[in-house]
Amino acid sequence: MLSFECDYIMGAHPKILENLIKTNMETMSGYGNDPYTASAKEKIRAACQNDEVDVRFLVGGTQTNKIVIDSMLAKYEGVIAATTGHINVHESGAIEASGHKVLALPAREGKLDAAEVEKYLENFWADGTCEHMVLPGMVYISHPTEYGTLYSHAELKALKAVCERYEIPLFIDGARLGYGLMSKRTDVTLCDLTHLCDVFYIGGTKVGAFCGEAVVFTHNNAPKHFFTTVKQNGALLAKGRLLGVQFDTLFTDGLYFEISKNAIDMAEKLRQMFISRGYSLFIDSPTNQQFIIIEDSRLEEIKKQVRYDYWERYDDTRSVVRFATSWATTDEDLKKLAEII
Repeated sequence: MLSFECDYIMGAHPKILENLIKTNMETMSGYGNDPYTASAKEKIRAACQNDEVDVRFLVGGTQTNKIVIDSMLAKYEGVIAATTGHINVHESGAIEASGHKVLALPAREGKLDAAEVEKYLENFWADGTCEHMVLPGMVYISHPTEYGTLYSHAELKALKAVCERYEIPLFIDGARLGYGLMSKRTDVTLCDLTHLCDVFYIGGTKVGAFCGEAVVFTHNNAPKHFFTTVKQNGALLAKGRLLGVQFDTLFTDGLYFEISKNAIDMAEKLRQMFISRGYSLFIDSPTNQQFIIIEDSRLEEIKKQVRYDYWERYDDTRSVVRFATSWATTDEDLKKLAEII
């Protein structure tokens, strides 16, 4: 069965497998106190062109979102996110389970607008009964968004300015960050992110690793006893080397960016393939997630040979489905898809 269901249907990049096997019998201290984790942190700092950033490794995206948000908010604060934001839609209430409400604002193609965020904050603090409400203590966005769209440098700068005015952190979910950075239509670099937000993470799970996310606190602002908070939430690996070796490999010789570019190249070909056959796009996504409008009757035939992600109903006879490319997508995969659609 051909699959474009998501970007983590494969295991790990072969070079990661090779290095895990190569280092398997080495004795190392646990909990990330090993030389490969230390090396991975240094390589990420170098890629960020910033020696001051604080890098921490967690096991997965949901744990990362929950722990970063919980550790940076007071118990009476909530987190602002787009209505379509991952933490608001696809985290099974993980944020709410930590005691923090997601304060959802309208999204435009999956993105928050700085002016609307500022208006919300202004109205909130102007309300004489605001102390009876959940206080907004953070702004959360993802880059790319759930719709594969990207924030421009100017949009991120505007959001950061609003957050600074109201003295709350801006947190960027980077589960698919590699695909955003390698998009041909972005003006945001990894280095830029260290100046445009307070914390972000570099996704490994969706970009070549078996598992793992690298959290980057941009100005030595990691919450006090963050390590302990990670452990309390079950996101600390005793064999921290598993994450260290993977990220050390991903950030050796630009591998992370190289394999992310493959997903973008494949997505462009996939996009043109559908367009050339008369299909319409639901949204103009510049990243590895492509949203196609397809007749329901045609979908019935396609799904017999291809896995995709059903997104939403478009009208009475058509649906929106997502086809996701990844670091592992090949031209042969696209050739087979072309024969089916």
